[in-house]
Parts: sequence; C-alpha cells; structure tokens
Amino acid sequence: MIYLASRSPRRRQLLEQVGVTYELVDVEVDEGWDGQEPARVHVVRLALEKARLGWEKVMEARALPVLAADTAVVLDDAILGKAERQAEAEAMLQRLSGRSHWVYSGVALVGAGGERSAVSISRVCFRPLSDAEIRAYCASGEPVGKAGAYAIQGRAGAFVERLEGSYSGVMGLPLYETDSLLKAAGVPL
Repeated sequence: MIYLASRSPRRRQLLEQVGVTYELVDVEVDEGWDGQEPARVHVVRLALEKARLGWEKVMEARALPVLAADTAVVLDDAILGKAERQAEAEAMLQRLSGRSHWVYSGVALVGAGGERSAVSISRVCFRPLSDAEIRAYCASGEPVGKAGAYAIQGRAGAFVERLEGSYSGVMGLPLYETDSLLKAAGVPL
C-alpha cells in the first residue's frame, strides 16, 4: 500500500492495472515551466515536489511512501503545456502533426526510507493530421487538460504512427520505473 499524490485518473488506472493499492493524497504545485529548465529535470523536480508535499501531509498518520509523477510533451526543445481551451489544443496538434516529439515522465517516491526518482523518455511519431481531424478531435473535449493536447489511450491513439519507449510513460506513469522504485523501497507488489 502507498499514497498517490495525483489527481490523474490515468495514473490511478495504471497502478490498479499492476495491482498496487493506494490511497489518494491531494497536493497542488505550480507546474509552470520557465522556458529554460531541461524537460528531464523539470518532470523529476515536479514529481519530487508533489511527493514531498504528499509526504508532509501523511507522515504523521502512517509510514507509507508517497508516489507522484509528472509528464511533459516536448517539441523543438519546448515543453507543450496542458491545453486549456479548444483553440490552444488545435494549435498544439497542428504543431505535432506529421512530426516526432518526446514525452518525459518523471516519477518519485518519498517516504521514511528517503527519496527516489526516475524518468522515462519516449519518442512519439504522429502521422500527418488534417485540419478536419484536429477540429473533430478537439471538439470531443478529450485534449483539454492533457499535456501536448492529446491522450494516447484515447482517440488520439489513432494519430500515433510509431512509439519508441513506454506507452504507460506517455499515459503519465511509467510502470517499469514505478515498479523499480517501489521494489527498491521494499513496497511489495
């Protein structure tokens, strides 16, 4: 059993998929990017901040570690944030259309045994998308609130021509790295 410092239903789904039991702990951190911090550093820093805040909230109650993650979509050395509106999602998807981009997923575990972190880096290649496809996808509402304006496990899975790396990492929680962190901390799966 662990605590999960995340509001993401995808992260909960992935933990359940591999049989990890958890309780949610609500944390909030500023996920803004300064335009300079390397994506690898950015996602690990945010995952650690979330896990540390979660640990501060629960360390008195139970000695269970806190798991947290952060994911960034990177194109041309710039982090594409979460699309907040349909127009923003359309612009992001037009930039991703017919191109390869990187997805960095940082994961961190903080508990009585200290702090551990890892990062998963995946390369995602999108096929060329028509304006009509982009508009229809954005009208579905799925890309709003998603890093890079897409959900690989949803309708946008049809946009992916090739994936090199971790599917679960692109979803938001790299299971291989998560499993390694939990095992290193002595958390039975």
